[in-house]
Amino acid sequence: MRITAHGAAEEVTGSKHLLEVNGYRILLDCGLFQGKREEAAEKNRRLPFEPETLSAVVLSHAHIDHSGTLPMLGRYGYRGRIFTTPATRDLCAVMLLDSAHIQERDAKWLSKKHLSFVAPIYGDEDVREIMRHFISVPYDIAMEVCPGVQVTLKDAGHVLGSAMVLVEFKENGRARRFIYSGDIGRKNMPILQDPWEPMDADIVIMESTYGDRDHDPIGTLDDKLADVINRTHARGGKIIVPSFALERTQEFVYAVKRLETARRIPDIPVFVDSPLSVNITEVFRLHSDLFDDEIRKMISEAGDPFQLRHIEYIRNVEASKRLNTMQEPAIIISAAGMCEFGRILHHLRNNCEDERNTILIIGFQAKNTLGRRIVERDREIRIFGIKHALRAEVKTLNALSAHAGRSELLAFGKRFKDRAERLLLVHGENGALQALLSGLETEGCRNVSILHGAAPVEA
Repeated sequence: MRITAHGAAEEVTGSKHLLEVNGYRILLDCGLFQGKREEAAEKNRRLPFEPETLSAVVLSHAHIDHSGTLPMLGRYGYRGRIFTTPATRDLCAVMLLDSAHIQERDAKWLSKKHLSFVAPIYGDEDVREIMRHFISVPYDIAMEVCPGVQVTLKDAGHVLGSAMVLVEFKENGRARRFIYSGDIGRKNMPILQDPWEPMDADIVIMESTYGDRDHDPIGTLDDKLADVINRTHARGGKIIVPSFALERTQEFVYAVKRLETARRIPDIPVFVDSPLSVNITEVFRLHSDLFDDEIRKMISEAGDPFQLRHIEYIRNVEASKRLNTMQEPAIIISAAGMCEFGRILHHLRNNCEDERNTILIIGFQAKNTLGRRIVERDREIRIFGIKHALRAEVKTLNALSAHAGRSELLAFGKRFKDRAERLLLVHGENGALQALLSGLETEGCRNVSILHGAAPVEA
């Protein structure tokens, strides 16, 4: 067995892990790099392997940093199958098409403003073509993806439909188990079931995004969110929420629903200004079988968890533009989560210089993204190539993070200290990787190491 990381190695975007087993080449995820616009576009245009040589693709979940370059595979010759859960398949059908549309719109806007032009890396037809290759596999059902190689998808508890990937095969007559964690979720989060707890494997690849810190307990979220809403409303400001369209938006709306039901916040209009978020919320409603007991109880007592007293789900551009001239307090939730593209850029441009407003960050912000610069409270931020003063209050709530924190990652890794030959760390910036490596070694793991990019590992 050979493993090569072609993305998300010592970084948190562009997940692509190539597993070579008994002459077969299985790609685990095919994610988009995010960061500096031109640098990311260059990386995304150059697939680091020949797609036609792949035997199969297994997709852990629908986040664009894990799925966003799948359309490139078809464009450059891949004709095999893409195995994933039914919910992930349904999410990709809307998310990949949205990704193509955003690339096209941003390219046109930049060209119109005579700014740097970055051409789209794929279009609608590429998305429609690759979707024909998806095979939906429910959790806990073993599927032979190549002769003699079985894959079972296990609930990762990260986002709707997310999976850990268990690969079982024989090598030189010996039965072997390989686990790819994908992105590991947290316990006791709203909406989804808790993540699977594997106990036995020969080789494990695990994510490390928050290997250096824990999140605020989920139980603190409602109090902190109520404080932000009440303070901003009192000063007549808007709350601008850059949010990942998948999971984070639905969790945020559900949190507002809890506060509204408990009468802890004033009447305030909420706008979900993202066609993708609107479509994804509909997918959530289709897959309510994946919900946990908490949200099922809310549904029985208060109805649709994604419907508020004053909420508008916006699809068309004209309705989005009307938000620019609105003067009264409001909550505006818009994609993308790291503020690199999409409608959120227009809302930030129109609201970042008003000190009455709050920019509420509720997700991880990778290096070299606008979201990271906002979190770090740069005095000026560049949006569409133009500098703007950052005068709005910036507030970060990390209780909603869908990623396991340091304590949960240590607990996950420790399960394999006496059971796995190798435990390989990916999907983390250097500080997080080193901290998690050190922590696991302190816990007695002698089989742990960092998987470096493009360097094949024999296992």
